[in-house]
Amino acid sequence: MNAQTVPAVGVEAIGMTMRFGGFTALDDVTVKVPAGSFHALLGENGAGKSTLVKCMMGFYTPTSGDMVVNGREAVIASPKDAGALGLGMVYQHFTLVPSLTGEENLVISRENAPAVIDWGKERRDLKSFMERMPFKIPLEQPVSALAAGEKQKLEIVKQLYLGRRFLVLDEPTSVLTPGEAEEMLGLVRGMTRRGELTVLMISHKFHEVTAFADDVSVLRKGKLTGRGRVANLDRRKMAAMMIGDQAIAALDQRAPTPADAVSVLEVNAVKAKDRSGLKSIEIDGLKVKAGEIVGVAGVSGNGQKEFLEVLAGQRAREAGEIRVKNASYEATREQSRKLNVRFIPEEPLRNACAPKMTVAENIAFRTFDLDKDGKPASWISARAIRDYATSLIAQFKVKTASLSSPIQSLSGGNVQRAVLARELSGAVDLLIVSNPCFGLDFAAVAEIRARIMKARNGGAAVLLMSEDLDELLELSDRILVMSDGQLVYETPIAQADLHVIGEHMAGKH
Repeated sequence: MNAQTVPAVGVEAIGMTMRFGGFTALDDVTVKVPAGSFHALLGENGAGKSTLVKCMMGFYTPTSGDMVVNGREAVIASPKDAGALGLGMVYQHFTLVPSLTGEENLVISRENAPAVIDWGKERRDLKSFMERMPFKIPLEQPVSALAAGEKQKLEIVKQLYLGRRFLVLDEPTSVLTPGEAEEMLGLVRGMTRRGELTVLMISHKFHEVTAFADDVSVLRKGKLTGRGRVANLDRRKMAAMMIGDQAIAALDQRAPTPADAVSVLEVNAVKAKDRSGLKSIEIDGLKVKAGEIVGVAGVSGNGQKEFLEVLAGQRAREAGEIRVKNASYEATREQSRKLNVRFIPEEPLRNACAPKMTVAENIAFRTFDLDKDGKPASWISARAIRDYATSLIAQFKVKTASLSSPIQSLSGGNVQRAVLARELSGAVDLLIVSNPCFGLDFAAVAEIRARIMKARNGGAAVLLMSEDLDELLELSDRILVMSDGQLVYETPIAQADLHVIGEHMAGKH
């Protein structure tokens, strides 16, 4: 398995069509990825990207269409057939066995792995193999001890070790810091340039596509809507291919934060157990002023979720104090209402909605027991709930078959819009947001970011936790980095350096 003597594999999917009953997920799509090229596949959620690669890799049998590998027609009825032709896939989520070492993961991944393993011979072979790889990974360590970037590299190395020379990379940098992402994609790019590898990368990050890909193909609603050399396309042209003539919400200009703005949120010496119960998160000296967005960056799993739960009153704190508008805050419904505190949590269907209750009922959660003057109501009016929801649905463009539909029947973007409608209506003094655009399409993302900026410009203090650095750089006035349960770095947006932020995210402090 010599990386220098096994050449890259060229692949072409011709006229791929995939129907599920009456639904056409893929409609006559042709994508050509020449040997030794780095090709990006762009498209919104539901555009057909995953369906296309699953047809190419033998997970699905397409309704019609052909595969050509290295200039010859190929029948790929299963992932095993794809592997035999040198085609492999690296998934968004890691597939390695955490308790085994890198060496053990590689050896057991082989179909011909012996029943009794001669580790002396295997380690010599692996050492020789790794000398030809651009990746440096401590294979003797358990996978659980590796950093996210090393795990992602090991996933790629595993495919190369198995003789794959055409790789589908599915959102390969979603769990990496900027530095890790740049290094990993740079090494892969080097292999394509040397003719050792061909890559088809599914991505939603325009800066990665423009920095590393040669060509791009764009899908929309199952159809190929554009393709071209990346050098000839800018972000706007690629976005237009993805969304067609759909209107995109523009971000308001950032109004200056008043010099005399007061701190709305203060978090002092707060300590709470993390998810495992073995470690703690400790947050001290955090302040968010009226009319500013403070962004919190961090690789997933560094305590952001627990911090949000503490702020929302869903996780007990062992010590410290949270103050909102200079009043001690315990996150009761009464306090949230009185102090105008609003939450937009991650995965709103799970964390901010009652899935089986109707759209109207979910939108009315904050107000259903108040009369039109904001006083406690003597009875709950179903008509008032419907009228209130109707006006907000129109204002926030929530697409729903009916006000009486269960909210779980809505698409992800429309659930998020419904939650925004509820949380951003009326006076908002403090808005606490976590990964608001996770898994949403391009148009929904632009609209939600515009709403957050509008709240900030209206005088709200916004605490924005996000794993999307582009989002933080676009929206924040200040960026903090959370690592290992603590805030370890702070920078005003004007001085923000992506690589310095990335180093602190990786725990280099």
